[in-house]
Amino acid sequence: MSLSIQHLRKTFGSGAGRRLILDDIGLEIGNGEFVAIVGRSGCGKSTLLRILAGLDRDYEGRLLHDGVAVNGTDLRRGVVFQDHRLYPWLTVAENVALALAELPLPAAEKRARVVERLTKLGLKDYIDAYPKAISGGMAQRVAIARALVNRPPVLLLDEPFSALDAITRGRLQQELLALWRDEGLTVVIVTHDIEEAVLLAQRVVVLDQSVKRIQPIDLPHPRRRGDPAFGAAHDRLLAEFHDDLARAA
Repeated sequence: MSLSIQHLRKTFGSGAGRRLILDDIGLEIGNGEFVAIVGRSGCGKSTLLRILAGLDRDYEGRLLHDGVAVNGTDLRRGVVFQDHRLYPWLTVAENVALALAELPLPAAEKRARVVERLTKLGLKDYIDAYPKAISGGMAQRVAIARALVNRPPVLLLDEPFSALDAITRGRLQQELLALWRDEGLTVVIVTHDIEEAVLLAQRVVVLDQSVKRIQPIDLPHPRRRGDPAFGAAHDRLLAEFHDDLARAA
């Protein structure tokens, strides 16, 4: 098992202002699996992803990666955020190379890794460009390249395509699927878009402080939004949110 979350509980604040964000989360994510996490705003999706990445260690419970406790960030888990977080004073290649800074590799090998990764993502002609000279979609490709240049087995993404136009988003979704398939990655994506979750994932986790439901998506790739089976899977997940709203009301 790649990632194992056991009785995870997370709170923010203290005293009267203490808020429960995640409550008794249990989830097993297998090697090579593609999992999407969906839920209403503020339900703890991004917090859970930060914990999976090792960026937040202030929680109760256990988080294991291949049976070993996660005690911070490491090279086995690459992370992509909604904001590409590129440094504007560095070139595309230099931004990606930051992820290799601590590795004891010759400069030539680091450069070769960067060029290889950017080429796979269709950015060979922009290696020496600065972020201001590339589009938002290209900037997210650079962020993905930076997350994968260390060749981690796990890729974690926090709403990486939500700020992009529909055409660019669709193209990057297909590129992400190709990376997952071709490189055998374990992928966990947080998204507010149910359609995106159904399009990409093998399982969709519905989160609302705790795990409300885990929905397998037993559809072969490539998936098409117009297929009746796609619509049925989408509607089943959407009904979960409608039920939650009705209970809240």
